[in-house]
Amino acid sequence: MELFRLEHKKLWRKTSVRISVLLCFAYVVIFGGVLSYQWFEFGSSHDVTSAFGNNFDGYAMIRSYQARADSYGAYLTDGALQRMVRDIQQDNDRGIYWQNADSRSTVSGYLSQLYPELEDADNAYPTLMEYYVDSARLTDFYGRRQAALEQFLHLQGQGTGEERAMLLAMNGKVDEPFRYGWVRGWQFVLGNSLADLGVIMALFLAVVLAPTFSGEWHSNTAPLLLTTDGGWRRLARVKVLSGLAFAIELFALLAAGGVAAQLVYLGTAGWDMPIQTMKLLAVAPMNMLQAEIYEYAFALLGAIGFTGVVMLLSALVKSNVLALLLSLAAAYGPMMIAQYLPYGLQSALGLLPLVGSGTDIFRTNTFHIFGKYIWSPYLLITVPVLIGLICIPFAVMKWSRRQRA
Repeated sequence: MELFRLEHKKLWRKTSVRISVLLCFAYVVIFGGVLSYQWFEFGSSHDVTSAFGNNFDGYAMIRSYQARADSYGAYLTDGALQRMVRDIQQDNDRGIYWQNADSRSTVSGYLSQLYPELEDADNAYPTLMEYYVDSARLTDFYGRRQAALEQFLHLQGQGTGEERAMLLAMNGKVDEPFRYGWVRGWQFVLGNSLADLGVIMALFLAVVLAPTFSGEWHSNTAPLLLTTDGGWRRLARVKVLSGLAFAIELFALLAAGGVAAQLVYLGTAGWDMPIQTMKLLAVAPMNMLQAEIYEYAFALLGAIGFTGVVMLLSALVKSNVLALLLSLAAAYGPMMIAQYLPYGLQSALGLLPLVGSGTDIFRTNTFHIFGKYIWSPYLLITVPVLIGLICIPFAVMKWSRRQRA
């Protein structure tokens, strides 16, 4: 335990580590959290020509958006949807755009997916159905959603057999009518902030941990370690534990900051909404809180798995630069080449640590293994950490052999 404490303290004393943690925290929590809530994403617009053309009033705007969504009742019904569309049209007729801007993006998705026959093909802006559609014709919301889901599965090649039955069985557990509240805040959390968390962590974990073993060669400490019986083996294990601890600590720091910012700006409103209010054709019977827990777990377990991979790569080479490049390639290489590969290989690459996406809970992707269909999020949260844990003993063994040699 004392050796672990000293090794971990030595890791955190490095200037590069402190700078990396500071930059990561600033990017994820300050820019991706606080400033996004208060300014970039939810501040009222005053200059549509600028990427930063929003006022610094996100907190007040979020409260107004939540109040407007609450005015339609606790459940998403035909009547609630009709009222939303009428309000958007009335606001538009009066030239009031900011009041409906946030709900409009959600409603627009519902209309285009469930009521395509109501779209005016001759309209100059055919995608903006909410501005002209007859709200009285917006009926049978859940019947249309079921039909749209079955049609989607058919187009995806999942319309028959065991796979279809499994996905529709999952969808059958989704409660109807949907609990309803302000959706876009959760879209930002689940579709933006958490979706990119693992990708960002991979960069800083690689920078910090790539020199774990290769750095010993760079520092020429092998002769010193060999003077102690079994010292190289103990130190290898301690270095691995220190690296794993750092990955968990970095995740905890980012998660704590992200959740704190979320609670300040969004509160807990809408946690019990099903994810189908965000993506209509999702089949998972999950609410927003469950989805957030899953995506955080995906990032944490992926970070642990990636740490194991980085440790092995660091043990295989003697150059800090090469170890860093290989670690970065392990995370970002598959993302770069995936689009050029067959779909089956793309899916397989997604099982590598921090390569896949926690947002697969909104999709119907499956793996066919040993004659059984498995929903992809089950494997995306388990396989990456298993890969990392398998890499760890090989990293210890490889570095130990090099030290003895």
